[in-house]
Amino acid sequence: MSDKTITERLEGVSPGPDIPFAITKIGHIVLGCRDLERSVKFYTQILGFKISDIYEPDMVPGGMVFMRFGADHHGVGLVGAMPESAKNIELHHLAFEVASLDELLRVREHLEKNNVTIDFHGRRRAGAQIAVEFEDPDGHQLELFWGLDKVGSDDIVRPRSEWRPARSLEEAIDNPVRGQDTRIQEKSLLRR
Repeated sequence: MSDKTITERLEGVSPGPDIPFAITKIGHIVLGCRDLERSVKFYTQILGFKISDIYEPDMVPGGMVFMRFGADHHGVGLVGAMPESAKNIELHHLAFEVASLDELLRVREHLEKNNVTIDFHGRRRAGAQIAVEFEDPDGHQLELFWGLDKVGSDDIVRPRSEWRPARSLEEAIDNPVRGQDTRIQEKSLLRR
């Protein structure tokens, strides 16, 4: 162990020169909770969030509620399967947006090149974003994504009938949801 402080050991750490993408924002956070209804009431009635979509317990154990505070389909998600009070270790995942679908394809390539195991890549359901999911060294689940639905002032969200899950980036690109332009510039990034 070094005699240096953590600040001395880390203050010079900077992004590597070969990172082929730029994260543009934190996309959303998903938190575990013990009482889903109580937590949703807190986030909506106390903090002013709006509900965009709900998963029943047959889709996600304990059920899940997607909430928004801006134009993004969701900024916070709540999962109702936590057995006891939080111990500040229950963070489900953090999601970060990239600017283009080409960048997301480069994310996958970059993670693999750096021996990061990818748990999922493609499109899930609510929000319609195309994503790459993986874990950090401590096992925290992370998601890099592109194409999250926007919810306008009319408060209309994509109906469930238009959700289109995809089990790969290529499947998501080949089968876009309404309004999602999945044309890419660098076709060599595709795995066909």
